Amino acid sequence: MSRDRLDPAQIEAAHKHSIFHRKEVEASETFGCFYCRRSGPVTEITEWTDDGDTALCPKCGIDSVIGSASGFPVTNGLFLGAMKRRWF
Repeated sequence: MSRDRLDPAQIEAAHKHSIFHRKEVEASETFGCFYCRRSGPVTEITEWTDDGDTALCPKCGIDSVIGSASGFPVTNGLFLGAMKRRWF
């Protein structure tokens, strides 16, 4: 992903990191939610779905969380906005 253009293939690939990702989220320092576009420390995440394997955003309660260990820029507003436009 360049600074001025978001690669649609990366947006598609990033979505796979928003489900069944507990180990990846727990290995992360920060998270980003592409529904409410907020981010924070993963220590704020306390609720999970999908038998405890998919994080719910502590800000909005939606299962649209990606952890920083995914390698995606989860605190970048442009990235989160592109994800929201694609998936919601």
